[in-house]
Amino acid sequence: MKYGLNMLLWTSDVNESHFGLLEQIKGWGYDGVELPVFEADEQKFLQVGKKLSELGLECTAVTVCTPEENPISSDAKIREAGLSRLKRMIDMCAASGATHMCGPIHSALGEFSGAGRTADEWNYGKETLAKAADYAQEHDVMLVCEYLNRFECYFLNCAEDCAQFTREVNHPHLKMMYDSFHANIEEKSITSAVKACADQMVHVHISENDRSTPGEGGVNWDETFSALKEVNYDGWLMIEAFGLALPELAAATRIWRKMFPTEEHLATKGLEFMKTRWES
Repeated sequence: MKYGLNMLLWTSDVNESHFGLLEQIKGWGYDGVELPVFEADEQKFLQVGKKLSELGLECTAVTVCTPEENPISSDAKIREAGLSRLKRMIDMCAASGATHMCGPIHSALGEFSGAGRTADEWNYGKETLAKAADYAQEHDVMLVCEYLNRFECYFLNCAEDCAQFTREVNHPHLKMMYDSFHANIEEKSITSAVKACADQMVHVHISENDRSTPGEGGVNWDETFSALKEVNYDGWLMIEAFGLALPELAAATRIWRKMFPTEEHLATKGLEFMKTRWES
């Protein structure tokens, strides 16, 4: 098992100014970090990747799609722009050494049609993601689809649907992830959800119901960890938490009040919580 921390707790733009923070994260005992990959700056990601390598920290990455670059759009030009964006972000993963590119890479974040997904959208998504996975395979990057709750997207909202999507694409470099925050909203049974996607699950976000310190909220962690152990999950347990440090991200994630004492408290207590629960 590997224990990681998503850098969105502090920034959406990891760069040289955060190297001291990366050293702290290594000192706290983490195995790696998850880098926000939202723009194409190859030199920056090369530099960050070099620092991570020096510290002995591994990394994964997280990204999103925009309405103008939407893999499931009915407009072929927008779908092509979505594919181009995914390829650029894969390039940044390769530059930084990120092994996985996670997130809602299937559709535009926060974009709603006023209805559920259509058969055409399902097929557009499969076509676009299959092409992106071909490109990811060339760069030794695993694409990892994340399903989101109904308030953030409409295309993939539960583990069963996300697993079915990646199964149908049937590509060795396209799998899915489980996120305890979204599951807490959408799933009727944590155990059933984890089992439904076990054959496709290659990454896990450990995220509290209020996006704060894992173990200090309302997620059913006993069942979560039991279910993951039952299916023999062995990958990243990656804390994903958000605060008020980034106004744009706070607005996008609907964080309106302070949820934890300090970022260090969340990072250190969260790591202790994951290790205690998993290794007990």
